[in-house]
Order: sequence, then structure tokens, then C-alpha cells
Amino acid sequence: QVQLVESGGGLVQAGGSLRLSCTASGRTFSDYCMGWFRQAPGKEREFVAAISRSGNSSGYKDSVKGRFTISRDNAKNTTYLQMNSLKPEDTAVYYCAARNTEYNTNYYTGVNNYDYWGQGTQVTVSS
Repeated sequence: QVQLVESGGGLVQAGGSLRLSCTASGRTFSDYCMGWFRQAPGKEREFVAAISRSGNSSGYKDSVKGRFTISRDNAKNTTYLQMNSLKPEDTAVYYCAARNTEYNTNYYTGVNNYDYWGQGTQVTVSS
């Protein structure tokens, strides 16, 4: 089992920044591809960003490219999502997720690709 705990959410004005953190425990963090997803009220959970277990590969939802950056520190068992130039449409509960993989450079974008999920952290962007 892997336990994931997110932090860093909050209320910010449009154009502002937040950094989300997700700390893992229970297994070897570097064995896991990590992803960030979000879910707005009345909408399905959607992919935001993902990073390979090595940290050498990453991918983003088109609407966040150039504004969000995913990273990881395997020594700290933590993955981050730096969010800049935030927009009201970024408002959602943000979840981190983990998937065990043997591939150093693969990352995954589907909700069903991930085995473990955090409890979520609320991000609210006011206009």
C-alpha cells in the first residue's frame, strides 16, 4: 500500500501562484509514476500532469502547459505541482496519484492507470 497526502491548496486571486505537494509513504517512491488530477464540481476527474518514476519525462493537459510544472524529489518521497498564472477555471479539488511501473521514462494520463490516490486539496482561484 502507498499512502499519499497532498498539501498546499488554498484561495488565490487570478494570476497568482500556488505550489502543491504530495508526500508518499509505505513503499519505494522511486518505483512509482506520479500524477496530478483535478475535479471541479459537477465534472469528471481530469488529468493535469504526470511525471515518470525517474523524473526525466513528464506530460501536461494542454490548458496548463506553460503555466504548471510537475517535479519530484525521490529523496523526500514528494512530488510537486507548481501552478502559475492561475485562472478561475483552474478551481477544483486537486488529487495526486501513484502507479507502480517498471519503466523509468513512462508516465500515464488516465484516471484508471493509477492505483493509489490522495484525499485531495482544494484550489480556488477568484476572478
